[in-house]
Amino acid sequence: MNESSGKAKHRAAPNSERRAYDNAGHLDPKRASRLLEIGAETHAPRPGNAFVAGSAADDDLAEELGEGAVLAMTSGEDTVGADLNHDVEEDWGGPFVESTANKEFASGTDESNIAEATREPFPTV
Repeated sequence: MNESSGKAKHRAAPNSERRAYDNAGHLDPKRASRLLEIGAETHAPRPGNAFVAGSAADDDLAEELGEGAVLAMTSGEDTVGADLNHDVEEDWGGPFVESTANKEFASGTDESNIAEATREPFPTV
């Protein structure tokens, strides 16, 4: 820094750095090939497949949201909200849905309810 003016002094670059570019700003071909060689030596190899081959999600909602995100990013339209707000069978009927006992209650026994289990008394307190 120059003390009298308070401004930093710019030092001229060595001749080798000045010749790295031509007047139009293009990189010298020899220097460009050397930089590419250095870059190839220092970077790890990339896998050949740039895209995912298939869906890795077993969750339908995750797959739907992913497809909607890609659609929104590529087309600029957000249709995921409208698609997710349409009526589905689970929404029909409100809090009380009439169904048969055969559909609602299990029959038989399973690992948590074996046939040899003793019946506990009904709590009265």
